[in-house]
Amino acid sequence: MAKLKSLEDYRDEIDQCVKCGGCRAYCPAFGAEKHEGRVARGKIALADSLLKGDVDLEEKFLLDMSQCLLCGSCYAQCPNKVHTEDIVAATRREIADRKGLSTFGKGVGTILKKPGLMNLLAKGGGAFSKLLFKKIPEQSGLRLRFPAPFISSDRTLPPLTAKPFRERCSEVIPGDADKPTVLFFTGCGINFMYPESGEALLKALKFIGVPVIIPKDQVCCGLPAVSAGAAKTVESLAEENLTVFQKNKYDYIVTACASCHSGLTQIYPGMGEEFAEYRDKVKDIFVFLVEQGFAEKLDELPKQKNRIKVTYHDPCHLRNHGITKEPRTILKALPQVEFIEMEDAGTCCGLGGTYSVYHYDTSKKIGAKKAGFIAASGADLVATDCPGCIMQLQDSINHADKKQRAVHILDLVAEVLPE
Repeated sequence: MAKLKSLEDYRDEIDQCVKCGGCRAYCPAFGAEKHEGRVARGKIALADSLLKGDVDLEEKFLLDMSQCLLCGSCYAQCPNKVHTEDIVAATRREIADRKGLSTFGKGVGTILKKPGLMNLLAKGGGAFSKLLFKKIPEQSGLRLRFPAPFISSDRTLPPLTAKPFRERCSEVIPGDADKPTVLFFTGCGINFMYPESGEALLKALKFIGVPVIIPKDQVCCGLPAVSAGAAKTVESLAEENLTVFQKNKYDYIVTACASCHSGLTQIYPGMGEEFAEYRDKVKDIFVFLVEQGFAEKLDELPKQKNRIKVTYHDPCHLRNHGITKEPRTILKALPQVEFIEMEDAGTCCGLGGTYSVYHYDTSKKIGAKKAGFIAASGADLVATDCPGCIMQLQDSINHADKKQRAVHILDLVAEVLPE
């Protein structure tokens, strides 16, 4: 039975924080707001006080605990390797247990637990996109025509698809007998907003003869519910995906979404031994492609004369797992790409799951800094490996009134492969 850790389970780790303040230099929320309650050591102190019964769930406490992107930037630099992001997530679950979920948290839980409802909402949004959204002149993305709960009216959104990715493809795609079989965990972003990136992944795997399984009954990894503090939703989704993993035969589970990769490799294994055995089977798509010699095959293609300048944004959930080299390896091997490394490529873009819904103004401040780095690089495109980051990056670029586009690396890969 999937069970997330309680805040009490983190008591020893909370005690490992020595309040050195080194996290201040790496926390995007603190960088934007310059408030001690936003930084890791402040949140750990609050979590400790909650455990000891020294604080009440007053408005200021709730605000400070909501002001975390769960990006793990503090953990990456922490001398004692304190998982502040896990402690904050556990604190949010504790808050939900005591006060109940927020209205938005309840909505997240309801929608994620009902894939049929998600499909209906996505298809409805896709079918009526011209009515619901307006195209931004000279820019990429759409804006809502009408007010929508919790979504800022000036936010750029990708269009929802009228036909989700998992309905566009067969559940089993054969390949070469000597190649490993992969189960493609699509994630919600690719399934509902960026289906072309999913199709690009299939094109890349077909190019090297890899058999693919795309289970129709897979569900959301649960990361949005982790951010919202909706424990029962996370546990329920994990159980459903575990059933999917157990009933299929494959060698690896591949992801093309940094958040999904983090959910399957960091959140799920902590919920029970039955999940731990799948951790080593999960591979980011670019790690898998590099291991299969895909970069060498791209190197064999003739370099194009007029190459497009592309920079790379490291999604936090890949950077935290040390996955930084492989996406760049693929980008540098693409014949139509001139790769440019931008300043601070590993800093957070400001999405943070539900964070950018609750704190859009701060999210925009964080994103503006990232948009500046992208513009300064001189690149035409910023490529990444996370649908959520693509959405946030494009929104930040649009607010900065720049012309770059945010794309998935897979989209660039598909351009040079045969049909």
